[in-house]
Amino acid sequence: MIRHLGRKHSVVVASLAHTEQELNEGAALKDYCDEVIAEVLPESTRRLQALKALPTRMPCSANYFWSARLHERIRKCFFHSKFDVVFVHCVAMAQYVMDLEADLRIMDFGDIDSAKWAEYSQSRRFPLSLVYAAESKKLRTYERYVAQSFHRCTVTSRGEKDEYQTFRVSTPCTLIPNGVDLSYFSAQRNVSTSRPTVVFLGRMDYFPNIDGVCYFAEQVFPFIRKKIPNVEFRIVGSKPARKIQDLRNIPGIVVTGHVPDVRAYVPTEAVAIAPLRIARGTQNKILESMAMGIPVVATTKAAKGIQAVAGRDLLVADVPEEFAAHVIALLRDEQMRRFMSQSARNQLEKAHLWPASLSILDSLLADASKPTPSSEPSLASKATASIDAAAEWSLH
Repeated sequence: MIRHLGRKHSVVVASLAHTEQELNEGAALKDYCDEVIAEVLPESTRRLQALKALPTRMPCSANYFWSARLHERIRKCFFHSKFDVVFVHCVAMAQYVMDLEADLRIMDFGDIDSAKWAEYSQSRRFPLSLVYAAESKKLRTYERYVAQSFHRCTVTSRGEKDEYQTFRVSTPCTLIPNGVDLSYFSAQRNVSTSRPTVVFLGRMDYFPNIDGVCYFAEQVFPFIRKKIPNVEFRIVGSKPARKIQDLRNIPGIVVTGHVPDVRAYVPTEAVAIAPLRIARGTQNKILESMAMGIPVVATTKAAKGIQAVAGRDLLVADVPEEFAAHVIALLRDEQMRRFMSQSARNQLEKAHLWPASLSILDSLLADASKPTPSSEPSLASKATASIDAAAEWSLH
């Protein structure tokens, strides 16, 4: 998105990083925009801030992303330059620009996080269940307030748009599907293996990923090993939590940790899985696997945000034995893998290409120049765009 907007507009990006290393990894963004404003906010500081918000009306997840230094730098940049558009990704980052005026303010929710916290509350034991339920309630109030404060809002899937409608606010909401780079995640790769391989892609300090991978390793993988003893399960993702690292003790499971290029760890003959029991929005891990020509087996919740047909573009199952049966069938049947891989790739080209998604964003920016009724905020926009609050770096 930043690369795309930088071709037509003058763009300033503001973001947070967890570490100096992550900050340096994001330096490549400067190749696609005029300026990058970034601050390191260590995990220890984030957690302390989240805890301090517990007795307040501010959502803990919003406090988790707060940096007074980043806020001050954004304000200084804003007042020294004329920005026509403010684009915020992730509701927790809206706090940085709530007091800054622009001709067009777009809130990209991506996912409706309050619904995700509600799911967390149902999957965790007391007292965490109460903490997560309270966070969901506070965050929903905050999301509604933020939605009312912007001119336009966006989400990434039909399910998230349905959830947005429950806010009952007048701010229009547009669906912009997540895309995938078919040239980067190409099916034309020369990565092979001598063992049948199942792969999971994803950041491994994220609770839904941890829960889903542990569920698969403990309840699904044994069924697969019984039928295919030499099968390997690769967990490919950075920052594996202790529970994920412990899975190395199970025969056949490999935990890679951070890798420079995930594509090198996905054999052409592999089967990708998305066994998430908690999932919102679009799972990019599914899009990336489909783009690489790797057939996918997912849970209903993980597949919900993908514009694909179950049974044709991917396989869906929520019962361990059925999930295992799908994986076994794909590992054993090369023709089945090829058919599903081609079907999935064709579907991506119809529904999840970045050019099509970004054209929707271009339309929103173009609409800014159109007259609006006096009851709505003025959306007169010039040719400059500003992405002022990305929650994390997002380069391959």
